[in-house]
Amino acid sequence: MPEDELSESNPKLKETLSRLRRLVELSITLNSTLNVKDLLALIIRTAAEILDCEAASLLLYDEEKDALLFAAATGGDERKLARIPVPLKDSLAGTIFRTSEPLVIHDLKKDSRHNEKVSAYVGFEPYSLLGVPLQIRDHTIGVLEALNKKDGSFTESDQVTLGVIASHAAVAIHNAQLVEALEEAYEEVSKADQLKSTFLSLASHELRTPLGIIIGYATFLGEESEGETSEHADHVLNAALKMRTLLEDMNNLTMLEGGKSSFVPQSIKIQRVLEKAAEEIRELAEVKEQKIIFDFPNEPLIIKLDEKKFIAAVVNILHNAVRFSAEKTEIVLGVQEKNKAALCWIKDQGIGISKEELENIFDKFYQVENLNTRHYGGMGIGLTIAEGLIEAQGGRVWAESEGEGRGATLKILLPFK
Repeated sequence: MPEDELSESNPKLKETLSRLRRLVELSITLNSTLNVKDLLALIIRTAAEILDCEAASLLLYDEEKDALLFAAATGGDERKLARIPVPLKDSLAGTIFRTSEPLVIHDLKKDSRHNEKVSAYVGFEPYSLLGVPLQIRDHTIGVLEALNKKDGSFTESDQVTLGVIASHAAVAIHNAQLVEALEEAYEEVSKADQLKSTFLSLASHELRTPLGIIIGYATFLGEESEGETSEHADHVLNAALKMRTLLEDMNNLTMLEGGKSSFVPQSIKIQRVLEKAAEEIRELAEVKEQKIIFDFPNEPLIIKLDEKKFIAAVVNILHNAVRFSAEKTEIVLGVQEKNKAALCWIKDQGIGISKEELENIFDKFYQVENLNTRHYGGMGIGLTIAEGLIEAQGGRVWAESEGEGRGATLKILLPFK
């Protein structure tokens, strides 16, 4: 016998099939809905329709108040219900929550746990109730209630059906709450990150003016004085120049992270640009009596890059080479054509990098040294900035080293196209 004819000859079977279809539809919809408010409204509306009752409500446990709160309801004033905490003791919903067992009450007026004042307050008078716990594994998170069966009394079949709805609903609510919590956490992190970026940007901007004055006076004093005074002026100037470099790094990092750094590519002779980068670091290298040696081909290599941004990247790498190399050592700055690309390298004779740290050195604020025994200084953002400026122009940068104490080579690959 076909399903339609079978269901027509057996009303109970027809009702069961109808409920099963609605439960399948509900399950599909619940799994595709992540908005908690929409989810709750769908659950109580579907429960009331399937069980053919006047109203349905859903209460969730609030740890801070140690009570159940109406999260969604039909049949009464939902806003008024939301203001009423339902105690875990001496209440129908509280009993269901504490025992984690279904509860059927055919005549609420005869049950002392029914609060008639609440019914009067919200403008809805329930006379019968079927309630089931909302559970995630063995953890009860709330209660789902069906109120006032329209035709007859709540049956065992109703209890099973509401239990199935509650099982699907509990999982969906839990998942939606997790997503909501994740979005809120991400928003907080984004706000904190924006605050940090704003602070760094303002700090670097506001400090430039007084720092410029210090550099100007220190330069003037060093030129006009002699002996010990001139040496003191040089110390002040060197410290101020280091501070200016840090401020530039902070500003570059902020712009890179905020996506505000603009690039203006132009055809440049890469050898000349590398020489300019070396010139910016030469004074710092001379203090340590280090030599910067060029290893360039005779033919000019022309490539399209943002010259200023590329120089900033190379300068940051050179800063590291100078900082981590001993006095009177050599730093090689080279370039050659390789597979339709320009391969640049900065090779030093410094402290080297262990294999475990080769990948980490480009991480923001990463320090090779132990923070408690630092000798070389730095904020740990120079290579992060260099990587960002190079990758934004289609290039790649990586580090090579034979191990600690054996120097390091930073390589940059830039496609000609």
